[in-house]
Amino acid sequence: MSFTLLSSPLQGFTDFLFRNAFNKYFGGIDTFYAPYMRLNGKLEIKPAYERDILPANNDGLIVIPQIMTNDADEFIFAAKYVQELGYKELNWNLGCPYPMAAKRGMGSGLINDPVKINSILHKVYAESDITVSIKMRTGYENSGEILQVLPILERYPIKSIAIHARIGKELYKGEVDLDAFQRCVDNTDHKLYYNGDITTVAKFNALVERFPMIDCWMIGRGMIADPFLPGMIKSNTSEYPENRIDLFSKFHDALLHDYSQALSGSSHVKMKMLHFWEYFITSFSNSRKGLKKIKKAKSISAYEDAVREILNNERISELT
Repeated sequence: MSFTLLSSPLQGFTDFLFRNAFNKYFGGIDTFYAPYMRLNGKLEIKPAYERDILPANNDGLIVIPQIMTNDADEFIFAAKYVQELGYKELNWNLGCPYPMAAKRGMGSGLINDPVKINSILHKVYAESDITVSIKMRTGYENSGEILQVLPILERYPIKSIAIHARIGKELYKGEVDLDAFQRCVDNTDHKLYYNGDITTVAKFNALVERFPMIDCWMIGRGMIADPFLPGMIKSNTSEYPENRIDLFSKFHDALLHDYSQALSGSSHVKMKMLHFWEYFITSFSNSRKGLKKIKKAKSISAYEDAVREILNNERISELT
């Protein structure tokens, strides 16, 4: 079985520092999608966005930049910018579920406006030769919304459409709607990628069996919670390497070092690492107690002590 694994872009998590550390210690991801750029009406690229997609910061990685916008001029400006950096593709975010974006008609909040989607794509294809791909949900209010958009997308040579099998209002709650994804398969000739709740090898294999026509799979939160998962999927094994804790420890220390260099002040570094641990901890035993200790840490050294305790306890539990 030949398939491609892609990293879903998660704002605040899958930046170039994470991508490089992940690729060095785990691998398994063929293509990384960068978290979205958002221009907010200004035709300029923020330094943080620029750092994230600079080719020098992504050496050895295949990365696709992403834009979240409801404005054709912003789209075209971003397209020209990424092309100047050497990128040939720009992904359009029609999937962000958070109300702050959706209520402004961006992300998944734009799915219910196929007329506007059409007008944006019409202008983009008229004034740019960028390759366009899309990441979207099945809708914001209901899963029927995407079925009104797919006929519009058929008019354009979209490279691919990655569909998270939830509506925006659900955020990440509840079960993915596999029937809604199947309806998408049945109603488009475009190449579809599947996204949503790939959290174990068993779940991945079940999805492959359910959707044998799909050969590109996008992993988001599951990859952060268990960084070993993409490699295990590629190897079709549920067995972790014997040096699991040591390997994770090296990965963690690389993240801590790099974010300590990139962020200003220990409080920002601790908060950044805490957000990662809210995902990481689900792969460790006695998770509630471990996360509580990390949250209570008042300094970087206290944080490191809490992490060492979690990892040492996990080593002991694996030996017993």
